[in-house]
Amino acid sequence: MIHVTTTCPDLETARTLASAVVKARLAACGNIIPGVRSVFHWQGHVDEEEEVSLTLKTREAHRAEVIEMLTKKHPYDLPVITWEEVASTADAEAWLREETGGD
Repeated sequence: MIHVTTTCPDLETARTLASAVVKARLAACGNIIPGVRSVFHWQGHVDEEEEVSLTLKTREAHRAEVIEMLTKKHPYDLPVITWEEVASTADAEAWLREETGGD
């Protein structure tokens, strides 16, 4: 299982992105966490913004497609994406494979 994490400017953006990726069966689930405070360097200075975190549960096989979809649909110039391979139970892995079409 792979987690894709990005931040969004608002709840509606996070919902739209999660829905698009899940409907395309590129992820089995999207977790939306509002109220995230981000501190980051951007264009030569430090910014601080309230954002919404979006984590998508997917498989390595869909990595490129998820990146492409998020890049096209995300309003940020550089959607921050973190990939993590996570260990999970056999049942969770089976559910993920079933929901993302596959092997």
